Amino acid sequence: MSALSQYPIVVLYDGICPACIKDRQHYQKLAGRKDDAILWLDINQHQQILKQFAISEQAAMTELHLIVGGKKIVKELDAYILLLGHIWWLKPLAWFIAIPFIKAPLAKYYHYRVNKRLTASGRMK
Repeated sequence: MSALSQYPIVVLYDGICPACIKDRQHYQKLAGRKDDAILWLDINQHQQILKQFAISEQAAMTELHLIVGGKKIVKELDAYILLLGHIWWLKPLAWFIAIPFIKAPLAKYYHYRVNKRLTASGRMK
């Protein structure tokens, strides 16, 4: 776990998922710099970390998970809010998404899209 502690944020993403790879690249482009504060780990190559943090493979595929400070798990829309807030000019968007009457329907839409994508790719039934 000490290696993860070197990074304020560790992003667990699905490296098999083309949309997830594009999301990662898009985020890095928006950040506008190489961000040494964020470590990106493919869940398919780091299953021991999933076990260490008691994250099921299903949950890892269907929800974005962050490890913050080497020990705290932040997931789903809260993970996106944290990542957006990490880019100074996207902090207002992160704040907006966090508003409960915005966050709840956005979370439902997020899950709908993820489930649809995974079903279409044959990775989920």
